[in-house]
This record gives sequence, C-alpha cells and structure tokens, in this order.
Amino acid sequence: METIGGLIGGFGIALTPINVLFAFLGALVGTAIGVLPGLGPAATIALLLPAIYVVDSPVTAIILMAGIFYGSMYGGSTTSILLNLPGEAASVVTCIDGYKMAKKGRAGAALGIAAIGSFVAGTIGIVGMTLFAPAIAKFALSFGPPEKFSLAVVGLLMAVTLSGSSIVKGLVMMAMGLLLASVGLDPISGKTRFSFGVIELQSGFDFVTLAMGVFGLGEIFVGLESAVKAEVATTKVGQVWPTLKDWAASRMAILRGTLIGFFVGVIPGGGAVISSLVSYAVEKKVAKNPAEFGEGAIEGVAGPESANNAASSSSFIPLLTLGIPGNASIAMIFAALMIKGITPGPFLIQEHPEVFWGVIASMYLGNVMLLVLNLPLVGLWAQLTRVPFGIMGPVIILFTVIGSYSIQGQAFDIYTLLAFGLFGYLLRKLRFEPGPLVLAFVLGPMIEQSMRQSLLISGGSFSIFLSRPISLALIGLFAVLAVGQSAWMIYNRLSTKSLKGEER
Repeated sequence: METIGGLIGGFGIALTPINVLFAFLGALVGTAIGVLPGLGPAATIALLLPAIYVVDSPVTAIILMAGIFYGSMYGGSTTSILLNLPGEAASVVTCIDGYKMAKKGRAGAALGIAAIGSFVAGTIGIVGMTLFAPAIAKFALSFGPPEKFSLAVVGLLMAVTLSGSSIVKGLVMMAMGLLLASVGLDPISGKTRFSFGVIELQSGFDFVTLAMGVFGLGEIFVGLESAVKAEVATTKVGQVWPTLKDWAASRMAILRGTLIGFFVGVIPGGGAVISSLVSYAVEKKVAKNPAEFGEGAIEGVAGPESANNAASSSSFIPLLTLGIPGNASIAMIFAALMIKGITPGPFLIQEHPEVFWGVIASMYLGNVMLLVLNLPLVGLWAQLTRVPFGIMGPVIILFTVIGSYSIQGQAFDIYTLLAFGLFGYLLRKLRFEPGPLVLAFVLGPMIEQSMRQSLLISGGSFSIFLSRPISLALIGLFAVLAVGQSAWMIYNRLSTKSLKGEER
C-alpha cells in the first residue's frame, strides 16, 4: 500500500503542466539525440547541465534529464535500421539485422517492432523499479560508513571492468578521476590539495565544467574531425505496424530482452550496451534457425532494442536507492541531483519522496510519449539526419561555452572547459573510455569520506571492511564476479583459438 500511495503521489507531481512539458521535452530531445550519430546521451546531458540552474524545481530538472536518457534509447534504432549508423552505442547491434530488413523493404516492420519492444520493455522495467526500489532503499538504510565505502568501491570497480574493452585503461581512468576529485579543500583538515596556488582551484574542479568538456566537447571534436556524414534516407519506410507473423516471432524475444536488460541494468557498468549484446547472443542461441541472424531476423531487432530500454530504466535503481551511478549518463543525473542540493541514496525516499516518486511516475508518461513520437513520426526523424554535423557541432560548442560562463561568470571556467574538451578528445583518440573517469570523479568524495569515517571508527584498522557482514559480502560478490569474468574471457580466447585451428 505504501508503494501504491507513493506512486499515486508521484503521478500527482508528474502530471502538473510544467512537469508534463519537461518530460515531453526530454523525450523529444532524447529521441533527436538518439537519431543523430555523433552525440550520445552522456554528452548531451553533460552539455545541458547548465540549464538545470535555471529550473527551480529539482523534480522538473531530473525529469528532463531522465527523459533525455531513456529517449535516446528509442531514437537510436531509427538510424541503425534506415542508415546502418547507430545513433548511440546501445543501438550498434540493431544495425546487424535492422539494416538488412530495411534493404529487403521491411524498414517499417523493423522500426515498428523496435518501438513496440522498447515501449513494452521500458514499461516493465519501470514497474520493476516501482516494486523493488523502495525495498532496496529500506535495506540500504542499515549501511554504515564501511558498507558505503565497500559499495562505492565495488560499484566503481564493476563499472570499470564491465564498461570498457581494456581493464587496464579503465583503471587508469578511474585513478585519474579520483585524483581530479581530490583537488581542492580537504573535507576534514580544511587544507588545500593540488591547487598549486591557483585560487580558482581551491574549491576543486566543477563537475559541470569537467563533464561538459570531457564528454560534450570531446565528443563534438571527434565528430567534427571524422565529419560524420549520414546518407539521406532513401529507404522507403512503409507500414510500421508489425504483422501477426512478425509479432509471433518477436514476442518471446521482447520478453527475454526485457528480463536480460532489467537485471544487467541494475549492475554497475552493465547498462544498455552490454544488455543489447547479451540479448542478441541469447536470441541467436535459442533461434530455430540461427543462420537467419545477420540476414534480417526480426528477433535480432526486437530482443536488443527491448534489452537496452529495460536497462535504461533499471539503471536508475542503484542511483535512487544506493546513491551509486552505474554508468556515465546516470553519473550526470547524479550530479544534477547534487547540484540541486539532493543526495541520492537510501534516504532519498524519506527526505525527498516528491523527487523519488515524481521521477518514477514521469517515466510511465515519458514511455507513452516516446511511443507516440516514434511510430507516427519515424519519417520525420529520418529526415533529421540531413543536418550536417559540420554546422551543428560549432553551434553546440558556442552554446556550451556560453553555458559554462553563465554558471559562475568566470573566464577561468571557459579555459577549464576547453582544456577538458581537448583532454576528452585525446582520450577518445587514444581509445580510453572517459566513463570511469567521470564515475570516479563523482564517487571520489563519497569513497574518501566513508573510508576516513570507517578508519576513525576502527582506530585505523582496515580490517573493519572485512569484519562487517554486508561489507564482506559486497567484496566477496565482486571477487566472485571478477573471477567469473576472467574465466569467461579465458574460455572465449581458447574457443577462438580452437576455431581458428579447425579452419586451418
């Protein structure tokens, strides 16, 4: 009853005209970002962070950011299917069979099943979040500093090991993020650290400036250099509603993708990309005729698109209940909450129920808005790819610089923004994933504070992290997953070598 009452109250907040408007704007911008190759959801949310300073209500601000995040998951399928260009990383798998369907004249069916699967998975994911999130938040209330430290470290390490192709590079980025987070005043002694006499650095680096530079400008610089050019959509879309045969072939794929996406999304670092890859592999494994995959199998579109949308919903669970952002986009929303003076975590539902339930209720509305935006207007979205990135990129850079300066009115922020932008560009050129850096920067203060509090409790002994049951269980869980992942990687390498040997 408590959950139902909270959700009803949430709808009362989400259905106010201003929140409905911002949910629509988030869904609209998110869909556009998903459609346009070259600018992902993390970069877009980073670029729009200054906008939340002018939005008074924290609920409204987070509704906008959340709409952009899950909206991009919908829009990413459009260019993947019509142009073989993924709008964002989670839609890469959709290109495989979606584009083949389009070449066979079945673009409408592929777009239709992607939109319907996304709607079903997104809705089920939100229902799961509604049911499970309050219980997880209650459990997390028993966490003390040692448990918080272990949870933050384990969550960060899992995000590092799962989100990138190179664990070593991920760890380097994590260390760099923690180092950047330590610049400024020591929270206990009050002494300055790593400021090198620069007055502006005594309060540390501003997250908005760092995120806008590393993610926003870095992404735009790479896009301008590679001159992302999408061919004009010449593929005829046709009927978007799937036939009974398409629906029969897709319904179980949608259900499996939803379950996979929901559980993978809860894991830090799991996210939409991994869930879509896992879903595609599962669908190919259980298919009656696996040879059809790669040639236009509709299950290859339905499963991954459902998975990435379910994951985008469930990835809010660790943020809202534990205060742990599992990926770069969620880290931006974490920062947006902090900017608005709200600390995400187990106390969120008690101290700010209007934010907790208002955001969840807005997701139900946003999901319906996305279905309406995507199915009838798919032709319009396809035409959006005509806008050259060479025109759009410089305009975004100009607004980014203005946005950065408007926060504090300091020229130093512009210099920092451009420096982080170049840094983000170099990271991408050197194939370093910037996500772990941003996650570490966000979690750094929490890790430092909870570690120092824990050591004060234990008199300086690190054994406190192993003597508390929940802390020990978290560390043990990470050890099991790390060993499992290593064993899986070794198995895959041996299998690949064996296959190559047989081919010779």
